[in-house]
Order: sequence, then C-alpha cells, then structure tokens
Amino acid sequence: MIRFAAEQWLMLLWAVPLAALIAAYAIAQRRSAAHRFVAAGMLPRVSQGRSLARLVIKSLLVILAIAAVAVALARPQWGTKPESSIAKGRDVCFIIDVSKSMLAEDLAPTRLDRAKLWVRDALRVIKGDRIALVAFAGESVVKCPLTIDYGFFRTSLTDLSTTSVVRGGTNIGDAIRVACKEVFEETDASFKDIILITDGEDHESFPIQAAEAAAEQGVRIIALGIGDEGVGRPIPITDSRGRRTNLTYNGEVVLSKLDADTLEKVARASLNGKYFNVSTGNIELDSVYAKLIQEAEQRETRAAEAVRYEDRFQIFLAIALALLTMEALVRERGKSA
Repeated sequence: MIRFAAEQWLMLLWAVPLAALIAAYAIAQRRSAAHRFVAAGMLPRVSQGRSLARLVIKSLLVILAIAAVAVALARPQWGTKPESSIAKGRDVCFIIDVSKSMLAEDLAPTRLDRAKLWVRDALRVIKGDRIALVAFAGESVVKCPLTIDYGFFRTSLTDLSTTSVVRGGTNIGDAIRVACKEVFEETDASFKDIILITDGEDHESFPIQAAEAAAEQGVRIIALGIGDEGVGRPIPITDSRGRRTNLTYNGEVVLSKLDADTLEKVARASLNGKYFNVSTGNIELDSVYAKLIQEAEQRETRAAEAVRYEDRFQIFLAIALALLTMEALVRERGKSA
C-alpha cells in the first residue's frame, strides 16, 4: 500500500497538463514561424532531418520528469519496518485552585488565568511524562486522568474556570488526597509529583497532614503560592445582569491574600517538596519543570511498537534524472541533417 508523507506536493501534478499545453503551443508556433519566414520551395530543405515526432518525444520526456519530481516531493512510502520505542518519565498531577479567590486581579488578568498560562508554558517542555489535572475549591474534581495525550490535557486546562467545581471554598488537603487516591497508582513507590497552584487560603482541610500522607506514598509536592501576601485583594464577580461588583460576606467586601506559611509547610511535609513564593510576580514554570522534574529520577512509562514506513522518493528522483538525460540525448534532427 502506497502512502504519501507530504501529499500536498501532489498538487504540482496539475502542472503536467499545463506543461503539455505549453509544449504543444511551442511546437505549433515553431512550425508556424517556419512557414512564415521560409519560402515554400525552401521549406523541405531547411527542415530536412527535423522530425515532429522527435520534438514530441523530447517534450513528453520533460513532462514525465516534472511528474516524477512532483511525486518524489510528496515522499511516497511503501513497505514498513517495525521499531520499538521506550519512553521514560514521571507521573505529574497539576492541582489548580479554582475557588472564587482566584478571580482576584493582583495577577493580571486574574490569578486563575495566570496559573493556566504558566501550565501551558510547562506543556512545551513535557516529553514522556504522564500528566493529570485536578481542579479544586470546596471539593476536588479530576478533570484529566494521567495521560500522555497532551492535547486532551490542554483542552481540559482551557476549560478550567471557577464553575468547574460546584461547591465553594478552598480545601487544599482534600485536593491532595484526591490526587493520591484517584490519580496516582498506589502500587508505584515513587516517580510521582504534584504541582499545586493556589493562594493557600485553606478552610480547615488539614493540608499538612495530607502532604505527610502523600510523602508516605512517595509523592513530592511542588507548591506555587500566588497572590498578594501583604494586602488582601477584593474578588470581582459579575451578577446576572452583567454588572461587575465585588464579592461580599455579611455586608462586607471579602478580601483575599496569599497564605504563604501554610503552603511552605505543605511542601516541606511532602517528599523533598519545594515551595515557590510567586506572590504577584512571575515564574517560568517550564524552567522549573525542566529542572525539578525532568532532571529527577525517571521510570519507564510505556514501551510501544511503532511502525516506520520506508521512503521511496529516491526511485522517482532517479526516474526524473533518467528522463531528463534521455531528453538531452534525443536530437531534433536526424543524422542525415
């Protein structure tokens, strides 16, 4: 079975009939010019040895060479060669806070939007790792199980919003427990990481104890604390009429700020955890990922049999070269000329 690796080049085959028309027109014009500028009696002597058939053959050889080059550029392939591929990596679960406090604008445009942007940056360097996504607020939901389908993960990340979880609040401990129980395989002794992105305002879910339990399972927690640590920021919301207001509780505006102390304790309680106090600044999560995860100990995540198709474009390039060589050897006039 023939397949083409760059089939868009087959569009060049449309040039074949165009070249045939141009060749036919050129031959006709040459014959017409000969009749106009050579006297009728002299025409047989001037055109002695010149063959119309030879002109047609030369043109046909060039046209076929163009067709062969077009096919070669399309990279025809047939025949297969099995190849074994082994990937190494780690299991990484991104846990992202989607509570309403993540709508605060001390990180533009919002804390949540900035978190999603950082994770997209990390996706550019991820190769071989299985990744998952957990969204949490008052409850935790697995939005993407462990997968190497990074396109599906990206779609799940894009869809993330403060409506991804029904119940409000911020229960960091529950999110860690869900990742350990529902995402990671308990049989794996290590090679597991959690990247936690939140402002750290926990509502009595015992996150430090959850991190200690995760450490017993071989899970490392890399925590990113985002939001203003010193000044509480209002949480903008939009009502049913599209009016922009700030979230209130018992008539007072709710202010949200980073709880760095809790997040640092969570990271330290895990296995060789790491805390980054991003606050209202920026972090290159792709660089962090490359240094802390890709340089860490890896395990074989999968072994697969791949099929590689054999390129055969060389055959058609050789045909084109042979045709052009033949065209050069064909004379317009016979030996008697």
